[in-house]
Amino acid sequence: MTNIFTRIKDSVTSDLHNLMDQKDQKNPIAALNHYLRQSEQEKEKVRKLVERQYKLKDEFTKEYQMANDLAEKRLKQAEIAEKAGEEQMHAFAVREHEEYQARAERLKASRDEAEQELDTLEQKYEDMKHKLKDMHLRRMELMGRENVARANHQMNKVVDETSDKPFSKFAEMERYIEGLEYRVNNSYYRSTFDNKIAKLEQEMKEKEQV
Repeated sequence: MTNIFTRIKDSVTSDLHNLMDQKDQKNPIAALNHYLRQSEQEKEKVRKLVERQYKLKDEFTKEYQMANDLAEKRLKQAEIAEKAGEEQMHAFAVREHEEYQARAERLKASRDEAEQELDTLEQKYEDMKHKLKDMHLRRMELMGRENVARANHQMNKVVDETSDKPFSKFAEMERYIEGLEYRVNNSYYRSTFDNKIAKLEQEMKEKEQV
């Protein structure tokens, strides 16, 4: 039964990897964005671990300080009880001192270990941030190169389609604009011709009256 589930798991994993490979081939930038989002999530997990480690170190420090203070307190009380000849109180204070002292030492060791682990986590977190920043910059570079490649591909496609008549589309557009300009000017001239003739006729009548 275990082998069956293992084969099913391997099959599903293989299918997912195949899908990701297909995605890489169809749209590498989209796939890269996906990987970057995953990396951001991993970085966020490490950031939370760093915060938790800070809190843990503070808790160890707090508990260590309390145990150390109590150990010193019991030691002084043991000295007072001894001077007062109170053997039972002296024995109790000594036992308490030894227990608190042992606890303080254990807590100090745990705190020191937590500090070392915190240093390691912080270093890894900083490394992740730098690497992720570099990955974002490389993505920008790749996007720029992809844009140039696509632009060149599109321009080459246009040139290839009109290779027998270089820039024929531009020449065709220029002729179209010239024809449109001629029709507009001709229409404008026709629409204002009657007004111009009427104006000339009026000017001629005014001269004759003079």
